[in-house]
Order: sequence, then structure tokens, then C-alpha cells
Amino acid sequence: MGVLKRDFLPKDLAPILKENGVDGCIAVQADQSETETEFLLSCAASNPFIKGVIGWVDLTASNVEERLEHYASNHLFKGVRHIVQAENDDYLLRKDVQNGIGKLTKHNLTFDLLVYPRQLPSTISLVEKFPNQRFILDHIAKPNISEPISDTWLSNIIHLSKNQNVSCKLSGMVTETNNYTFMDNDFTPFINAVFHSFGSKRILFGSDWPVCLIASNYNKVLTIVNDYLYKHSTKIKDNVLGQNAIKIYNL
Repeated sequence: MGVLKRDFLPKDLAPILKENGVDGCIAVQADQSETETEFLLSCAASNPFIKGVIGWVDLTASNVEERLEHYASNHLFKGVRHIVQAENDDYLLRKDVQNGIGKLTKHNLTFDLLVYPRQLPSTISLVEKFPNQRFILDHIAKPNISEPISDTWLSNIIHLSKNQNVSCKLSGMVTETNNYTFMDNDFTPFINAVFHSFGSKRILFGSDWPVCLIASNYNKVLTIVNDYLYKHSTKIKDNVLGQNAIKIYNL
């Protein structure tokens, strides 16, 4: 984790995007604070390649409606994420949490689901309760890429995907490998499962930069997905690598 113990700023990312032919990105929160949200919005305001921000708001707060109204007034604020993986498995079932999530739809905001495989059952219960809310599953729910696909993970992914209000981000996979070592084909069965479940119109690429640097780099993460998409049509490639994100996050 030492590689992450420094500041990562837009000036660090800009040349990486240019080198890889990427013309835009979304900044996603990594800290549970509105200070982080304000920082990301300021970065987006001064760096046009940051097309939107997924920030943090305390969805359990008594003034959550006020805070969402405040941020929704900024056209760069596209949604909310909470680091659910650090919470108890039933966190998404809590009434106060669901009260906050229930207010996102009114403001046309998304909710990114950062969960572990064991939290998928409660995730499924949540998305079924809010069919009009747009959800994005981050990092394909973080299965262990170095092990054979778990029947439980696969069953839950299939179940979750039946909810048309849920999309899945192909991201965060290189850091879910044993000792951060992998072969490119280690990812294939997992990507296959996601494509079979969600279809090409509800899948979007995510670099997970700079966290991906723990195990690899931006170019390698993009190459893994590009190599998988090689056999697919140009339209599917365009969807996964950009158009779906534009639609899902209302960019």
C-alpha cells in the first residue's frame, strides 16, 4: 500500500489519459467526508477531462435532503458512494441508510455499490426495494480473481443483474489477486460472467486509478479489458469504454 501514500492529483492523471487515448474520466470518492467531495468538485471544475464526480454525503444524517439538494445544484455532481465494504453485512438494510438512498432518485443521482461478495444478498434486497434508482456495482463485487469462480458469487451476480436499474463496473480486478500476481486470462471467466449477466449495455470500464497501482498500472488495466473486447463489435467496445458511462452517470 506504500505506493498510495502520497497525493494523486489531476496533473498526475492527465498525461496517463492522453497516453492511453482516453478523453474523460469520473472522479470517485475515497474518503468518507464532504471535504473530499468538495475537493473532487474543485478538481473537476478546473480540469475539463474530469466529466463528473461521485462524492460522499452522509445518507444517514437528519439533513441529508438539504445536503443532496446542495450538491445536486452542481452539474458536475453525479452521484454518491459509501464504502459499504467497511460496514456490517446488513448495512444496506438499515432504515436510516435506505431513507437516504431513497432521496437520491429525486435528484437524478446514482449510488455506487462498493461491496464484498458476502454483502451481495443485502445489495440485492436494496436494489429490489428501489427499482427507479440507478445503482452501479463497483469492482464486480471484489471476488478473488486468483481462485475459481465461486458458485455463490456467480449466483448472486446473476440475481443482481436481473434488476435493470443496476449496472456493473469492470474495475478493481487486478488488486483482487493473490500477492498481486496474475495472468491476463485469469480475468476472462469473471468478465464472461459479468457480460453474460448484465449484457453489454450495462457494463462500464473503470480504471480504479490510483488504487490499481498497488498491483499494476493504468495501461495494463485498460489493456485487459481491451483485449477481452477485441472479439466484440465496435459498438460494444464504445459502449463499455465510454457510452454506457455517459448514459448511466448522465454526463
